[in-house]
This record gives sequence, structure tokens and C-alpha cells, in this order.
Amino acid sequence: MTRDHVMPQRAASEPITIRTTKVAEIDALAVAMDRSRDDIVNQAIEQYLEANAWQMERIEEGLAAARGGKVVPAEDVFAGIATKHGWTR
Repeated sequence: MTRDHVMPQRAASEPITIRTTKVAEIDALAVAMDRSRDDIVNQAIEQYLEANAWQMERIEEGLAAARGGKVVPAEDVFAGIATKHGWTR
């Protein structure tokens, strides 16, 4: 086996419950994309986890900045936005 060849990860078998209407939507998407239901569901889970991990990192960074006193009063932020867009407050 070469280093370029990646073995697929073995899937864990874990029963889940999906609303019937969502299964129909997943199946329709799978047919439209010529992919399996498993592919669609696994991609959705991966994207969900990545998005939430990204959000949690940003929240933690924001909390750390606030704890460190790196904050701007809301009125200053709103004034900056208004100025940037030519809005009057």
C-alpha cells in the first residue's frame, strides 16, 4: 500500500431515528445527486460538526477577548456601521 492510498474508515453502526419526511427528502437528494443515502447523511453530519466546531472556536475567542478587556462599546460599533453606510442615527 502506498502513502497516497487512504483506506476508508470503518463505519460505526449506530441506529438513529430520522423523521419520515426527512428520509424522503434525503432520498430525493440522493437520487438527484446519484449518491447513496449514507453518503448524503454522512456529508450532512460532517458539515454540521465542522460548522459547529467553527462557531464554538469563534465564541471561545470572543469570550477570551472580552475577559481580556478587548471590547468596544455597542454604541461605538453601531456608530461605525452607520458611518460606513451613510446612515443617520
